[in-house]
Amino acid sequence: DISLLPELFNMYPNLLGVNVTIPYKKAVIPYLDDLNEEAAAVGAVNVIKRTQMGLVGYNSDVFGFGGSLNKFLQHKDASMINNALVLGNGGAAKAVLYQLPKMGILPTLVSRTPTPDGITYDDLTPDIMNLNRLIIQTTPLGMSPYVDESPNIPYSLLTPRHFLYDLIYNPAETLFLKQGKARGAKTCNGHEMLVLQAIKSWDIWTSDL
Repeated sequence: DISLLPELFNMYPNLLGVNVTIPYKKAVIPYLDDLNEEAAAVGAVNVIKRTQMGLVGYNSDVFGFGGSLNKFLQHKDASMINNALVLGNGGAAKAVLYQLPKMGILPTLVSRTPTPDGITYDDLTPDIMNLNRLIIQTTPLGMSPYVDESPNIPYSLLTPRHFLYDLIYNPAETLFLKQGKARGAKTCNGHEMLVLQAIKSWDIWTSDL
């Protein structure tokens, strides 16, 4: 339970920091003493560092996602990708929504319920699917215990021009990616993002040692 976080740091006085994963990337913020500029802008934290000033929140998902996606989009068929659908509205989605505009890609949030700045799965028309050749999956659907589930997008509208990115890395190929690959779409899972964010996390924890 997230309320145990202060107790965790009290129990281990030599603990430099921790990583935070779903579903706590937003819920953890009230337990922190400060946020760095990027984490505050994103509105989600996946790295905590103990400092002399207390517990400070950071977001290394932005770094990990950006590096991984940039490599994925080096594919020759990825030219002129200017729009993306972001499936889900949790803490991981916030990092994606923050990073995409920095890469010149306009994101559209897709969730089950209407939001002021997004659309629902029922709104995914052929025109929208054709415009958004990049689709990024940030929900837990596809990982245990939801391995037989996937976001409710119109998979029949996917083409070899589409690029599907899933933040999940275990299993290596989710049902979301399998359905995209079956229609010729290029696919990428979140393993490299995991590695890159971990490297960034280590840099954060050890920067002043």
